[in-house]
Amino acid sequence: MDKKALYSLSYGVFMLGTRSGDKKNGCITNTCFQTANDPVRVAVSVINANYSCDLIKESGLFTLSVLSENVSFETIKHFGMQSGRSVDKLADISLPEDAAGVPYMGWSACAVLSCKVLQSIDLGSHTLFVAEVTDAKSLSDDAPLTYAYYQSNIKPKPEKKQETRAIKAWRCRICNYVYEGSQLPADFLCPICGHDASDFEPVYE
Repeated sequence: MDKKALYSLSYGVFMLGTRSGDKKNGCITNTCFQTANDPVRVAVSVINANYSCDLIKESGLFTLSVLSENVSFETIKHFGMQSGRSVDKLADISLPEDAAGVPYMGWSACAVLSCKVLQSIDLGSHTLFVAEVTDAKSLSDDAPLTYAYYQSNIKPKPEKKQETRAIKAWRCRICNYVYEGSQLPADFLCPICGHDASDFEPVYE
């Protein structure tokens, strides 16, 4: 199977906010779509290893902030490239909250949806949450961010560095999956989170 064919699918980019009791977190996802119109329902797929996934399973609540094209890579990195299990992502950030106390993006977002889970399906690496949209509001007139635009215009291009140490493996910066071997295939896709070779970093001996 040519997994590169999957790159032609169109995706948005979102900040997924959630809370369970006093625990709050946010992560980046690009897998969300509307499934029904009356009532309005959406589905979002979340990596099972993510802290946000645990919180959604506990509370059944989340927000989806539709990120705009003016979002910075630092924002994507803050919410998408570190784990809420080890870092309190909201410790030094003041985010607005919806009526249920779930945080959402207060900047670089064009809309936010408040959602209540109706059904969850374990897909192995991910859980698919089907949810009713309980509230929605526009935040700006900015163009919504697509995954293709993120890859082309926001994500930094990798810098070539000379390294004398031998590479023994490659680690996914998104989910920490480790590929054993000194050469990572150019068309490799992470079996856990689906990110491509550009999101892997070398692990040296």
